[in-house]
Amino acid sequence: MKIKSLLFFVLTLSGCSNTPKSETHTKTITDLLGRKVNLTKNSYERVVCVGAGALRLYSYIGDMNLLCGVEDIDNSSLKNRPQMFDKVARPYFIKNEKLLSKLPSCGKGGPQAQVSEDEKILSCNPDIIITTYNDIDKISTLQQKLNIPVITLKYGIKGIFDENISKSIKLLGDLFNREEKASKLIKYIDDCKTDIENRVKDIKNEDKKKTYIGGLGNWGTTNHLSTSNDYEPFKVANILNVCSNLGLKGIQSIEKEKFESISQDIEVLILDAASIKNIKPIYKDIEDTLKNTPAYKNNNIYLQLAYNAYYTNLEIALCNTYYIAKASYKDKFEDINIQDKLDEITYEFLGEKLQKKIYEYPFSYNGYQRVDLDNLMR
Repeated sequence: MKIKSLLFFVLTLSGCSNTPKSETHTKTITDLLGRKVNLTKNSYERVVCVGAGALRLYSYIGDMNLLCGVEDIDNSSLKNRPQMFDKVARPYFIKNEKLLSKLPSCGKGGPQAQVSEDEKILSCNPDIIITTYNDIDKISTLQQKLNIPVITLKYGIKGIFDENISKSIKLLGDLFNREEKASKLIKYIDDCKTDIENRVKDIKNEDKKKTYIGGLGNWGTTNHLSTSNDYEPFKVANILNVCSNLGLKGIQSIEKEKFESISQDIEVLILDAASIKNIKPIYKDIEDTLKNTPAYKNNNIYLQLAYNAYYTNLEIALCNTYYIAKASYKDKFEDINIQDKLDEITYEFLGEKLQKKIYEYPFSYNGYQRVDLDNLMR
């Protein structure tokens, strides 16, 4: 009897069970689409990321060595991969290019291929899928079909300053037991935003210059007509948006005539670097309009780094906000060296200073700068 009782006691302590140890703790999480997903593991060891920007978000928090597959767009060893972004810097790709080039394909990827390729995903044998797909029915079907947890992240219209970003980062920290790393990054983003806002909070309306942002990317490169009337970095930096009354929704291209009508009000012109290749062929047609702007006459035309490439490069978007704030209110940002700030930001996001490598990309045009349009458009 004593032996039997002792044996029962030992088995009880050891947690004797037919259920694998990795599946003894089950929890339910809510992803960024509001889906309830049941998780049966404490940790995941084989990860794939599918959909625009999913891998980028994962790279900020997750262990890249857990990836068991990658979309073709992020594998530079493939000759026939989508290459539309090869001239635009993507910091997460720069940091991890060698590692990603060794992984099998989990799908084509790219703006024109936002559908899951189930067989390729299965061939990678993942135990969790991270995605940015936004069709709840399709995602639920994918999860049921593959019998693998599918967790959806989200960006949002405010880019780096959207609450969906911090929620996605926090969720990744919870999923992969990296809560401290996630909290640190969220705090860093919030601290940068507060820093910028505090520097410009006392700027009076009469001291604000009317500013236009052109060439914003939206699932591809654009030209000077692509803009936004609610550009969030302008709001954070307390900058007067000359398009604030146009009633646009998100990033849109305005009519040529509309641009001509507001051009005489543009005191500061910011161009996204990715748009320059599309502006050059039409420069002669718009040259007179641009030269009649107060921005051209007073040498207040600036180039910000391209930040939309397979969704938003969040670290570049953050540094862009510092740059346009500095360009608008120089005396408030005299202590900010924009190259050093970009190194600081990429280090906080990715653990590596990447300013020099980012500047080397063709569509970076050697980085942040005040530009002479005539020379730039040659």
